Amino acid sequence: MSLIDLVSIVAIGAGVFFFLAGTVGLLRFPDALSRLHALTKADNLGLGLVVLGLLPRAESPLAAFKLVAIWALVQLAGATTAQLVGRAVRRKGTAA
Repeated sequence: MSLIDLVSIVAIGAGVFFFLAGTVGLLRFPDALSRLHALTKADNLGLGLVVLGLLPRAESPLAAFKLVAIWALVQLAGATTAQLVGRAVRRKGTAA
């Protein structure tokens, strides 16, 4: 096993851990804003680590660029969606 393999395994494993932590936050936190916070933070970090683990395995610079582009688009979509959901919860007046 090479150093690149080890770095990939560790980064992907850490990313999966953060995905699972976000899911636990979704299931355990009491109100919608806390759940939203857990999901957005943990999933953004989880996806970043998974992409970081996959970058050394990319077959070409174009494939690596596609991975980074997907990560950036998910970041933008996640931030926008979280802001819209948070605003809707706040306007409704209840966070449950």
